[in-house]
Amino acid sequence: MTAIVPAAGQGRRMAVGYNKQYMQLNGMSIVGRTLYLLEESGMIDDIILVIPEQEINYAQKEVVEKMGLKKVRIVAGGSERQDSVYNGLKMIKNETKIVVVHDGVRPLLQLRHLEETILNAKKWGSAIVAVPSKDTIKIADEDKFVKETPPRANIFQAQTPQVFKKELIQDAYERAAELGYRGTDDASLVEWAGYKVKIVEGSYENLKITTPEDLLVAETILKEREE
Repeated sequence: MTAIVPAAGQGRRMAVGYNKQYMQLNGMSIVGRTLYLLEESGMIDDIILVIPEQEINYAQKEVVEKMGLKKVRIVAGGSERQDSVYNGLKMIKNETKIVVVHDGVRPLLQLRHLEETILNAKKWGSAIVAVPSKDTIKIADEDKFVKETPPRANIFQAQTPQVFKKELIQDAYERAAELGYRGTDDASLVEWAGYKVKIVEGSYENLKITTPEDLLVAETILKEREE
């Protein structure tokens, strides 16, 4: 079981002068908290952290070594998230059977959702964590007029982890690279390649920390969990 943790984003919306994954969340960096969660879960054998090349030395010393993480390897990311995950896929070990992709800035994942997603991926080939949309979604035409309002019961917001059998996600990524297809997440590539993806209903607490407001919410969630 290998986890690929993409964390190569620039985090410009945080406006703090350095990448958001190194911001502190209750005494631990965001990405460090995510890696610790995966390593301590007991479900993951190998973790590949994908970050900008210029940050590798810093992350090795200030995150991996300082936190005593034993399962983490670091790989340089690409220009976009898809390229970064692909770089990680190229580094997985031959004995890997299941690949877990989880955002480095989603540190509040509950382990029961990780476990359920893994079990569903083993059964169906692919599974992702998602939550029902709280809002009504409108599909617009080119002129910004409403074209369609899909039933809200069928609308889910995709999160991570997204979990796949190794040969399936490798096939999807290799075909996408060959044909120049760009997806919006890992599951979209797998769907495009013709595979089915099972949804595991997760939690709204599993937020992706991208703004200062997200960080405040995450701190509140952690405080409530500790209490």
